[in-house]
Amino acid sequence: MVRPGKRNLITDVSGIKVGQAEDARARSGVTVVLPDMAARTVVEIRGGAPGTRETDALDPSSLGAKVDAIVLSGGSAFGLDAASGVMGWLSAQGRGFEIRPGVPRVPIVPAAILFDLANGGTFAADKNPYAELGRKAAAAAAADFALGNAGAGLGAVAGAYKGGIGSASAIVDDDIAIGALAAVNSVGSPLIPGSDVFWAFALEQGDEFGGRKPRAPWPQAELDVPDDVKGALRPRANTTIAAIATDVELSSVELKRIAIMAADGLARAIRPSHTPFDGDTIFVMSTGAKAVSGDRPRALTRVGSIAADCLARAIARGVYAAESLGEFKSYRDCFR
Repeated sequence: MVRPGKRNLITDVSGIKVGQAEDARARSGVTVVLPDMAARTVVEIRGGAPGTRETDALDPSSLGAKVDAIVLSGGSAFGLDAASGVMGWLSAQGRGFEIRPGVPRVPIVPAAILFDLANGGTFAADKNPYAELGRKAAAAAAADFALGNAGAGLGAVAGAYKGGIGSASAIVDDDIAIGALAAVNSVGSPLIPGSDVFWAFALEQGDEFGGRKPRAPWPQAELDVPDDVKGALRPRANTTIAAIATDVELSSVELKRIAIMAADGLARAIRPSHTPFDGDTIFVMSTGAKAVSGDRPRALTRVGSIAADCLARAIARGVYAAESLGEFKSYRDCFR
């Protein structure tokens, strides 16, 4: 049996907290995924225009890093500074990779950014706010957090609609937990063309993103790029960045397979996805609290499949929860 967790957030995975901070003038912000203890993490990058930090160290052929936090940020490349703020905050808490006693610990904080510099906000590059936003987001980490116009989702735009932060979770057999968090700023559209129905509708639990279903008969599929993509297609101006967490104990190689499977959640929720103009970066983290029993390959397949569904649901929830901001109209304002 698979069901949403109590909060229907990534924080339904025990040991995971999320913190967020925003700069209202810049219409931008930062979201931090903070495990209680350093957690094994990998990354999967499917887009043609990613902006990242510390991702090479997450390759299973490398050391197999455990990370102290994951940062999702607005601000394009300026937003990568948010990870420095999170590192400083973690260092003050005595957290980080210990080389040997007496040597400063080094917090491991990979990051990914989205482009939100053209959303009508006011941003001064010589007064980069992102390191401070990172500190504030880490300090605010908790089990409950806002969706929609919050954190890295504040200035996000998804296709023709206001984007935002979304999250969803799944509890498997009342035992293991899987959760997803997404900042949705995609070129592609989250909606079936000519309708108010999310591409992820078949995966919806309850009415977590409005409960709207296709009307019969279905319209014939439009094979071209949909009309409600984001304006002029420009490189480095979009991306969906996401984090997935589970409490299943997994090796880095196993986590990488989960990440590859989970990336399909983007394609289940956004069309088109993985374009030359998107970053489409997904971090996958394991707290390692639950051992896998029985048929391990089957268990891993279940986790990967459910993680993809969680990500698709999180993407739809982020768009559904978003509120209109400036010229960018929300889903709910477009389809009252």
